[in-house]
Order: sequence, then C-alpha cells, then structure tokens
Amino acid sequence: MRTISPAIGADEAGATASAARATQQGARSGWRRKVGAYVSLTKPRVIELLLVTTLPTMILAEGGFPSIGLVLATLVGGAAAAGAANVLNCYLDRDIDQVMNRTKRRPLVTGEITPRAALIFGLVLTVASLTWLALVVNVPSALLTGAAIAIYVVGYTMILKRRTPQNIVWGGAAGCMPVLIGWSSVTGGVSWAAALLFGVIFFWTPPHYWPLSMKFRKDYAAAGVPMLPVVAKEAKVAREMIAYTVAMIACTLLLVPVAGMTWVYAVIATGLGVWFLASCIGLYRRAQDPSRGKLRAMTVFHGSITYLSLLSIAVAVDVFLPF
Repeated sequence: MRTISPAIGADEAGATASAARATQQGARSGWRRKVGAYVSLTKPRVIELLLVTTLPTMILAEGGFPSIGLVLATLVGGAAAAGAANVLNCYLDRDIDQVMNRTKRRPLVTGEITPRAALIFGLVLTVASLTWLALVVNVPSALLTGAAIAIYVVGYTMILKRRTPQNIVWGGAAGCMPVLIGWSSVTGGVSWAAALLFGVIFFWTPPHYWPLSMKFRKDYAAAGVPMLPVVAKEAKVAREMIAYTVAMIACTLLLVPVAGMTWVYAVIATGLGVWFLASCIGLYRRAQDPSRGKLRAMTVFHGSITYLSLLSIAVAVDVFLPF
C-alpha cells in the first residue's frame, strides 16, 4: 500500500492554502482595479476644480457659511452630475481617445470597461444626481444641473468639439454652471452677482484650456479635433487669450459694487488679474519671438488653476471680513 509522508502532505496543504490566498488577493486586486477604472472615467481632477468654485459661491449667496447639510448635499450632487457628464464624454469620445497619447490609457480605450457598461454607468449617475438635487437641495438647482450636463454632453461633445475651433468657448459654458447651481441651492434662484461669477469662469476657460491644447496640438490634430491652437498660429491664440483675460478681470471687479465686496477682495482680484494677464502677455511675446525662449504653455495652464483657486478663496473669505 502506497503511503504519503506527513511532510509531503503538509507541503501540499501549504501550497493549496497559498494558492487560495493568491486567488483571493487577485480577486480583491481585480475588484479595486475595476472600481478605480470607473472612478477614472468621472475625471476626478476636473470635478475637484468645478467644486472649488461652488462652495465660495454658496458662501457669498448666504452672506456667511450655509448649513453643513446643504453644502454637503450640493457638493455631492454636483460631483455626481459632473462625473456623469465626464463618463458620457468618455463614451462618446472613445474613438478619438485611442488616437491621442494623452488619453489612450483611459479605461474605454484599454478595454478595462466596455462601452455599454460606461454608457449605463453615465446614465445612472445622471439620473441619480438630478434626483438627489431635486429632492435634497431644490428643483432649480436640479434644472440648472441638467442644463449643464446637456451643454457638455450634447452641445460640446456631440456638436461643437469636432466642428469648430471655438468649441471650448461655448462648450465651456458647462463648466460655468456650478456657480449658478451653488447660488440657486442657497437662494432658490440666480442674481446679477451669480451671472458675474458665471462670466468670470466663462472668460477664464479659453486662457485656461488653450495652453493645454498648445501642449497637445499634435494629439488633437491627429484626432481631427480643431482646437484653436491646431488651426491658428500661436500668436493669434495668445492674443485671444489676452482678450478673454481682460474680460475676466472686468467681471471680477464688477463683483465689488454688484455683490458688495470689500476693498480687500478688490485688491486681491486686481493683483491676481494683473499677474495672470502678465503670464498671457508673456506667452504672446514668446509666440511672436521664439528667441525669447520656449513657449511654456503649461506654465500658463497651471497658473490659470492657481488663479481661479486663489480668487475663489478671496470671494469666500471676503464675506467674513468685519468691514
């Protein structure tokens, strides 16, 4: 009769246990990777930038800090809605995403997530976010959010993006909607102050996004997307950036009389505006004369994010100043 030594039996048992642990770890790892892929479709960094403008707007509308419940409800609903729009954008743009180096690792391109799953995810997020805002915040905020999703998904992604160099100008209006949503969540409507905040972000969007388009011009050209830096010379793009920046600064300063901002905000808004305008002018000069050095478009891009973040902080803090 054949016998198996205890040592060999123990080794086999240990190998079986190790294989089981490896299988469990692989399953956990696969689950985390799948969740991470779905989260990446929502473009969390874009959502973060949108929410940066929402809370200061709510503070200004309230004339103080709104209730924590309202703030959380608005931010959660807004984040979900922005995520929904971004998922649907990824679904519709998956053909050009696979051509561009910047986007070729997105889950829909790599096959980590199927187009059908992404579409369902985006639609579910859309319905859930709008329902949440309507029931927990208010109906005007839900309607404005629905308009924002429509502008981004239909207006920008489906109609403008592949047809006109001004795509980001008009399609970028979707990125301005969070200030209207934030204002309406507090007041139930909008006002001239909210419209000026909308204007700030509307005019900020081209000088924010066009430098990025300059950096990835070849990507957009290969994908057939006519971003302005693809079809126009760099100096022309920079000139338009300067014009939009001047209009943006005007909106920030008009907030002083319209929204009752203090001189502290006025000084900060002016200083930030002059600084960002100078960076756009520097880009224009380098575009005109390459001997001045590299274009440094991404410096202007990152500077635009810093500008909007600091301006938003100034709006929020100004409300609490004792004069």
